Amino acid sequence: MKKQLLIVVTLLGTFITAEAQKPDTARVLVHYKFTHVRDTTDRTHPYTENMVLYVGKIAGAYRSYDGIVYKAQFKKAFAEAAAASPDGNVRINRRGVGSNVEYYQYPNDQKLLTKDQLLMNEYAIVGPMPAIDWKISGDTATFGGLHCQKASGHFKGRDYTVWFCPDLPVHIGPWKLNGLPGVIVDAHDAKNEVVFKFDGVEKAVPTPPKTEPAPADQPPILRDLDDDMNLIGTPPRTIKTTQKEFDKLKETMKKDPEAFAQAINAGNNVSARAGGEKMDNIRVMKGPGPRGPVINNPIELPEKK
Repeated sequence: MKKQLLIVVTLLGTFITAEAQKPDTARVLVHYKFTHVRDTTDRTHPYTENMVLYVGKIAGAYRSYDGIVYKAQFKKAFAEAAAASPDGNVRINRRGVGSNVEYYQYPNDQKLLTKDQLLMNEYAIVGPMPAIDWKISGDTATFGGLHCQKASGHFKGRDYTVWFCPDLPVHIGPWKLNGLPGVIVDAHDAKNEVVFKFDGVEKAVPTPPKTEPAPADQPPILRDLDDDMNLIGTPPRTIKTTQKEFDKLKETMKKDPEAFAQAINAGNNVSARAGGEKMDNIRVMKGPGPRGPVINNPIELPEKK
């Protein structure tokens, strides 16, 4: 079993740099207050997160804004700690803030790329853009100075009402919502259990050019802090896979997390030796561990027959 798992992980690792999507550049950022009633027995405490949609000319990237803000804060704290350390050794913990999952929409290619994570490895899951049969109404409204139009459609077991902006003529939206003649800036399902509430719009700030490359011995804890968030392309350092293969890996991890971590370590070390990099080992704590959140109401519901 462990040998077979190692082969799977190592093979997936060979696709890390394969077929990078040609990047687009964000011009506009649309902010959302995301709310999801995950547990229907406790509706007064829904999951909430600040999210952002990076809108380019032909593509978009939907990410955790809370995570982006925290990374900037951590980068500053790390630099200050390094400057104050006499021996240059910095001991500082980095917390996981915001969702690890990101969605990249390419409507011209009808491609959806989902970035997800298992332990310390990140995966680029490539699939088709979901098709939604929208009904556009004549109702209009303004959101943050954006003139918008109303539409409704059924998607993943829920009936959604959305507002899209024809003046931003990219057929994208938050999460997996897409397919209207303008960016979706506000959306909610019929029960208000899943809400993408408009929270502002701003122009993307151009990223200043890097004056020098990142040092070769940069700690893994800093590896993603210098990424250009305005570039909408295949996320760097990801392993390309399919949803089917990713789901297999998740099930394998659930059944035997310790063996899975060992296989990931072995696969990473093979890739590291080939690239001349130093990798940190992943450790899995034994025991039941902390309980995760109760989710009896996933964002994607099965369709009624």
